[in-house]
Amino acid sequence: MSVEVVMPQMGESITEGTVSKWLKQVGEQVEKDEPLLEISTDKVDAEVPAPSAGILLEIRANEGETVEVGTAVGILGEEGEATVQSPKSNAQSQAETIKIEEPKVEQPEIVEQAQTAEISNNSANSENSANSTEVVMPQMGESITEGTVSKWLKAVGDEIEKDEPLLEISTDKVDAEVPSPVAGTLLAINVNEGETVEVGAVVGLVGVKGTSTSGSKTSTAGQAQAEQSTAKAMGASVSTAKTVSMPAEEKREIKETEGRSYDYQRPEAIQDAQSNGKSNGELSVEELRRTKSSPLVRNIAKEHGVDISRIDGSGMSGRVTKKDILSFIESGAALRPQDLLVGKISAPILTTPPRNLQSAIPHPQSANDRVESMSVMRKKIAEHMTFSKQTSAHVTSVYEFDMTNVAKFRNKNKAEFQTCYGTKLSYMPFIFQAVTQALRQFPIVNSQVSGDQIIYKGDVNLGMAVALDWGLIVPIIKRADTLSLSGLALAANDLADRARTKKLMPDEVQGGTFTITNPGVFGGLFGTPIINQPQVAILCVGTIEKRPKVLTTPDGDDYIVVRSMAYFALTYDHRVVDGADAEKFLAFMKEYLETTQFSL
Repeated sequence: MSVEVVMPQMGESITEGTVSKWLKQVGEQVEKDEPLLEISTDKVDAEVPAPSAGILLEIRANEGETVEVGTAVGILGEEGEATVQSPKSNAQSQAETIKIEEPKVEQPEIVEQAQTAEISNNSANSENSANSTEVVMPQMGESITEGTVSKWLKAVGDEIEKDEPLLEISTDKVDAEVPSPVAGTLLAINVNEGETVEVGAVVGLVGVKGTSTSGSKTSTAGQAQAEQSTAKAMGASVSTAKTVSMPAEEKREIKETEGRSYDYQRPEAIQDAQSNGKSNGELSVEELRRTKSSPLVRNIAKEHGVDISRIDGSGMSGRVTKKDILSFIESGAALRPQDLLVGKISAPILTTPPRNLQSAIPHPQSANDRVESMSVMRKKIAEHMTFSKQTSAHVTSVYEFDMTNVAKFRNKNKAEFQTCYGTKLSYMPFIFQAVTQALRQFPIVNSQVSGDQIIYKGDVNLGMAVALDWGLIVPIIKRADTLSLSGLALAANDLADRARTKKLMPDEVQGGTFTITNPGVFGGLFGTPIINQPQVAILCVGTIEKRPKVLTTPDGDDYIVVRSMAYFALTYDHRVVDGADAEKFLAFMKEYLETTQFSL
């Protein structure tokens, strides 16, 4: 017996929910209590488990559709079983009583063509599946739902070994190489460079040379033809329906009812896209995120004039939740220029310009100019940096450190360290250790801001900025305050090496509480870096070089000596970190590095 899957009651005040994602497709087997779909409400995002084991026979609410609590969104049952019918609404019943169907026009030749194409395609797919293996977009972390193909390392027809890098992908968190699942020939590339697809999507095929890959395309064409045949049959039935003569008001009500019934068959995202002249495949991530947010979130956004695509959603599939948009508004980021003009606020607050502002500014170009699109990583860096400047009140303090004490210890032990651990001993582990000690002394620098609350982080997770040829990434040394000097060196070198070879995992670039950047490696004296949100401070290390320094003898005489010196700049969020705290933090670090008797 078939069983209805209904929109659950997620709270007393919640009357509806939005289907954000189906985790199973029609025809797939599902176990009892296995997650079947994801929903979004005004209060919470959640997974809906299957009420029983069986086959997903029907999907009645497509992704993006919002329905009332208790509505059947899908049907489970045994294969081949007829689905149960939901009770019809009064409007639907009334509409049916006043519609007279003319005899249905059968088109057996169209149905036969579709069935023949389907049988042919199934045969082709069975034959090809034995000789080819799908290359899918991998799952790089629990919160990552999609990836962008940044570069194909092989061309169609190239030979490839098992586990040999086949393509490079880029996600919100990390760039990585995807190895070939088998040895063979790259038969097909389904996703071109620059295209973004969901996790699990087939991006290419690897198999025996000469194997046909047209099966999947033919199958898609056959499916489309079958759908067109069904649509034509439905269209004929609808077009031949007649309305019994009645008052004009009743006719209008029936027309509206039919319109709602027709719209119900399409996801909300597709409706919005079609109204804008776009197909579902042409929707950007931001547009999908906007259309799949709950009605409450969209209403709040409309009321405050907020573009939802500006907000990083924390909900499932990256959707913006009620908490996300309220936090965004409370931060002041949602204030619009017109609010300043009418005196709605007492002090001017800068807002982020519209995303399409740059395109409106003329850019004179010459024949020698080269134009290229931003990579996914570059776009994320741009958004993150702009958001940080808009969020935090940036202030920078600069100190000069005498690194001679560290330089002497490092020069004395670096050869032995290389022999024992197989990696180099740089200046950075000493700086990491000084930072961890300072953060324990001044926990406000290891905090985060949430609305009008300050969260003092229990762990010290150090982010270390690593410059790459294609951008910048910040891997995290987790619980750095528990590591020894040698432990910090090993962890830092390992993370940096894997960052440059695209071997990092998403959780290795998340959860940082304080960031250190080192432009000094390129010769820079110091910089004023931008805070890595949601942190409240970032340390910039300048180049360590020998400079003349004035010192004083115990007797009070001054003399000039050559010392290893460096500038350290701390940029901090003045909303919560006072200048005195920042100065004390840097003074503690200076004392620690200049006087500590280090040990490996």
